[in-house]
Amino acid sequence: MVEIYGIKNCNTVKKALDWLTEHEITYTFHDFKKEPVQEEKLIEWTEKVSWEQLVNKKGTTWRKLTKEEQDNVNDISSAIRVLLVNNSMIKRPIIEYNNLVLLGFDDNVYLSTLRTPH
Repeated sequence: MVEIYGIKNCNTVKKALDWLTEHEITYTFHDFKKEPVQEEKLIEWTEKVSWEQLVNKKGTTWRKLTKEEQDNVNDISSAIRVLLVNNSMIKRPIIEYNNLVLLGFDDNVYLSTLRTPH
């Protein structure tokens, strides 16, 4: 089963959800706005992808932080602290599948990783 995390109105999340539906892959969607991500989940993700990959530094939420706040996100602990307060700063979507964590939307990665039912 595919678990996908994100924000429903995010364009990249919409692309991923559409892709999964088009490829008839069953998934469960977790909306950050309705179900804030817990610290345990963030720690679990950082065991599979780096905290640097998890923090979306291209989004508006990151840009709203002061330079000092941005500079203070410099290790796993500080990243988790800021992501707990700002779930929308987490790179989206996050897909969990077969003990893997995939970040963002990439058609080629999805094709090679997510098996469609036969």
